[in-house]
Amino acid sequence: MDRFQSELTDFIHRLYEGERKVLVFGEGEIGAPVMMIGEAPGEQESLQGRPFVGKAGRNLDAFLERAGMDRRALYVTNTVKFRPTKQSAAGRTVNRPPTQEEVRLFLPWLLREIELVGPRYILTLGNVPLKALTGRGSVIGDAHGQFAEWNGRLLYPMYHPASVIYNPSLKDVYQRDIDRFAARFRGEH
Repeated sequence: MDRFQSELTDFIHRLYEGERKVLVFGEGEIGAPVMMIGEAPGEQESLQGRPFVGKAGRNLDAFLERAGMDRRALYVTNTVKFRPTKQSAAGRTVNRPPTQEEVRLFLPWLLREIELVGPRYILTLGNVPLKALTGRGSVIGDAHGQFAEWNGRLLYPMYHPASVIYNPSLKDVYQRDIDRFAARFRGEH
């Protein structure tokens, strides 16, 4: 994994020469049976150099805990490895969704990361990783909470944990989806 991270860092520095891009790599054990893939790092992730440590990450941790799952047993990463930003009307640097170009740029690296980790299950968190892996017009609203085969692994799309922050009505749906996954996972382990 160190070689993978070194190669990706060199690639991004060459591509974005002169720009400061903080790369946030995945976290967890090689061989973890479950890999969770988000969209891209946010402000806190970029500052701390770890995936899902901001408010959405705390939401994710709480949902996992209620489902009886330990995040330390999972591998957590993002589709795009640096924080996509824009300037708000107030002049602040804020998060934005990754562009299709950014997703295409990082997709080969994400696929390589999946092969290196070797998970049985892949949980996509939001539309960006779902579309990156399936290449279809799938949307999370239709696909969430349903198991599907993907390249010899089980894919399980879920809403992004930040969606519950912006749409509290999704809280019960999110918990049901993660509980459903946890029950299946425990049944196989």
